[in-house]
Amino acid sequence: MADDSVDPRFTVMQPDDWVTRWNDGRIGFHKTYIHPLLEKNLDKMMDGRENIKIFFPLCGKAWDMKWLTDKGHTVVGVEAAQKAIEEFFTEQGVNYTTEDAPACNGKLFQSEDKRLRLYCCDFYSFSQDVEGQFDGIWDRGALVAINRQDRRKYTGIIKSLMSPGCRYLLSTLIYDETKYNGPPHYVSDEQVRELYGDTCSVEQLCEEDAFEEKHKSWNLSALTERIYLIKPK
Repeated sequence: MADDSVDPRFTVMQPDDWVTRWNDGRIGFHKTYIHPLLEKNLDKMMDGRENIKIFFPLCGKAWDMKWLTDKGHTVVGVEAAQKAIEEFFTEQGVNYTTEDAPACNGKLFQSEDKRLRLYCCDFYSFSQDVEGQFDGIWDRGALVAINRQDRRKYTGIIKSLMSPGCRYLLSTLIYDETKYNGPPHYVSDEQVRELYGDTCSVEQLCEEDAFEEKHKSWNLSALTERIYLIKPK
């Protein structure tokens, strides 16, 4: 069963805690390259389609967003830390405008061609009312980052944002959670299927060794990344 309770063994983060991490430059989770497992499985998300609308929950300043818009797609992201969004546009060399986004009690940062739209707001304030539904979702570092007790609330929003033809790629991490309390959090195969299986099909596409030298400081000796393809039934 997916655990909705607050467990004192696991770190609980608030949006302001993530903002502080960005402001302090403690962003070891940020990757300065296109995620190889997204590249490897992109055809599963595309499903033969072109120029689709793709959602990035808790997007940070992921390089994947610019990469996908360069391929002709529209990307919409949600991020609590304004610094991450500003740095994304600056580092990627994309001119942008800003405006209030009252539908999510936040602010919209968007490219001049409007194919890159990043909302600075609390993820739980985002809904269909803001941007409608999406053809694709890339969830790397989002489900594994949120508090364990918020998983049902999080996945409820994600499922509501999926169009009937949506193809959702989900990245999870597998490790010995008796040795490290997150984030990023361990999410089991059973939990993924319980959280999404009521309305979606869930297929594990691949898993790869993701252990790096830095993970030794987490008291870990092994870490695996899994990729799932999730589709509405």
